[in-house]
Order: sequence, then structure tokens, then C-alpha cells
Amino acid sequence: MRVIAGKARRLQLKTVPGLDTRPTTDRIKETLFNILQPELLDCRFLDLFSGSGGIGIEALSRGAQYAVFVEKNPRACTCIRENLSFTKLAENGKLLNMDVLQALRSLEHKGVFDCVFMDPPYNQGLERQVLEYLRESSIIDENTLIIVEADLKTDFSYAEDTGYRLLRSKEYKTNKHVFLKKLP
Repeated sequence: MRVIAGKARRLQLKTVPGLDTRPTTDRIKETLFNILQPELLDCRFLDLFSGSGGIGIEALSRGAQYAVFVEKNPRACTCIRENLSFTKLAENGKLLNMDVLQALRSLEHKGVFDCVFMDPPYNQGLERQVLEYLRESSIIDENTLIIVEADLKTDFSYAEDTGYRLLRSKEYKTNKHVFLKKLP
């Protein structure tokens, strides 16, 4: 896995050994960031369920001002720290080694994020829990773009009832990216 574009272009990133994380492939990451590019310049980026940090690091490399990485796996956190240091992007990143909902609570009233990306373990309903929490949270507003990486079969028909507008869904062979914004 590598950084595709920007300041840290072509740098190889470490990944967590084993099956505890699913690094987003370079091809899918490139497609995702082609869609996100207009949103990234000077944005505040939140990377939930960060794994090795590849998504947040790509955002920083491509012009995000600041990124918060949330990951509870200590081995993955070590990987994120090493990747931030190696890419020389550490001063623009903050790592929270804790459960996602605990991290979200700790971020309350500390500013609004422009982009929130989450790649939770598949088929556990965690994306819905996070979306339900974020609906009443101070860390997003109607302009925040939320991207969820999920299994192809994950149902988002509840999104509007939960207070979100589904902007688009980009499907790949085994997963998809769903783009949402909070309803006013």
C-alpha cells in the first residue's frame, strides 16, 4: 500500500499484519480520492476505524489541513504513528487510540470536520451506530461529507430516516463507498 498523490506521493505505507484490518487497495483509494479531491484543500478530515491510516494520510498528502485518526487496535496505532512519521505528515495528524464512539465524544465542541471517512468492520452495524451518534453531534454540520466504506450488501435504506441525504454510492467488486450529508 502506498500514498498515491500529493506531498507524500509514492511512499510505501506499513500495514497491520494479519486479518484484523482490510487496507483499502490502491485502485479503490485512487477512485475514492478522485471523487474527494475538490473537498480536500485545507479541510479537517476525520478517519474512523483507521487501520493503518492510509486514507487519512492520503487526505493529508493531497492537501487536507488536519486529520484525526481513530483506531482502538494498539498494533494498528503503532502502524499509524510510523506511517505519519515516515511520510512527514505527523504534525498535521492526531491519533486517538480508543473506541470510535468514545473518540467522537472526546471531539465534541472542538470544531466541525469537513470530511468524515469510516471503514468499520463489515456486517456489524457499526456504521449505523456512528451515523446515529453523528446526527446530533457538534463535530459535523450540513456541509460535512461523510463517506462510509461497506460491504456490497450493507443496506443504507435507513439513511434518510436517520437524518441523512444519500448523495451517491460507488460500487466495486466486493465493497462500496456511500457518500452522505446530514439533512438540515
